[in-house]
Amino acid sequence: MVRLVAFIAILSSVACGAVASTTNRAFATRPDNTPERVNAIARAQVWTPTNVRLMNLREGPTGPKAFTLHQTVTCTYVPKELSGGSPKFACKSGQDELKVKFGGDNAEVFAEVAATRLMWALGFGADAMYSVRVICRGCPSSLGGIARENDERIFDPATIERKMPGREFEPDSAWSWGDLNDIDERRGGATRAQRDALKLLAVFMQHTDTKPRQQRIMCIEAGEGGAGVCEKPFMMVSDVGLTFGRANLFNANDRGMDYVRWAATPVWKDSTGCVGNLSKSATGTLDDPVISEEGRAFLANLLMQLSDDQISGLFEAARVTLRLRDPGKSSSGMATVGEWVEVFKRKRAEIVNRKCA
Repeated sequence: MVRLVAFIAILSSVACGAVASTTNRAFATRPDNTPERVNAIARAQVWTPTNVRLMNLREGPTGPKAFTLHQTVTCTYVPKELSGGSPKFACKSGQDELKVKFGGDNAEVFAEVAATRLMWALGFGADAMYSVRVICRGCPSSLGGIARENDERIFDPATIERKMPGREFEPDSAWSWGDLNDIDERRGGATRAQRDALKLLAVFMQHTDTKPRQQRIMCIEAGEGGAGVCEKPFMMVSDVGLTFGRANLFNANDRGMDYVRWAATPVWKDSTGCVGNLSKSATGTLDDPVISEEGRAFLANLLMQLSDDQISGLFEAARVTLRLRDPGKSSSGMATVGEWVEVFKRKRAEIVNRKCA
């Protein structure tokens, strides 16, 4: 028992040390903090105007490589290792290589659709995620799915990702949430209102996995450019699969797209003031952010433009009613679309009705 307690203490110390190291690391000491990177971040945007009222959250982003809601996609398995801990695989449809996430008990299949749709509609950068049904040819049995003839397996529910247009900043596009403080509005970078609104949106969604590689600096101008060349830098959040639940120390998949936990988590840390209620994971870089009044008002204005039908479309597209849970857990996470909408509106009201000093 003594050894077990000692081991837990050591583990806790290591985790806390990692958190402190990530949090306290000054931007100026980054090994990749080149003058080109400093310049790109200083000029970076985090938001672009959209006509929020006209955004179709049910269908999502359109275009030549978009997928319709619940579209059946047939592809051939590509044996390659993909990063991340959630179930996923690569496959090809013609010359188009796809990244497929799958599984009714995989929170990212549901939460990432909802989170990216919301960010896209409000004007914050995001990849596009589509809810689909995948028929995979040659997928190994170890992946699961429903086996059928001709060496095919069906994966439903599943999602396919399309990257945000543009190219990644080279040689390293990752950024931490503390880097938002180095954006310089005087040099054309995002305003404080826009930056704080992005932080508050992360709190609203309970975005837990905020390690640097989950964010990308994008160069959204046309042309190839080169290393360090970025005329129009944009700092976006590229992986929001662990959202709409409760932020947690180890970014547990079962805490994402969890109705009970999301409903029970207030937006604000306290009954007064404007400290966002977002506990940081061991590898995270965003922790209970202080939100300015202009940031709160900025996000409140955007959220209030969403109609009930748009919010319903958000959760319908995410197929929240298919989210499978362990029936033995007290937090089942199961809820109707209407129940998700009501919690969304209640949390939105928390933002709208708060005033920040």
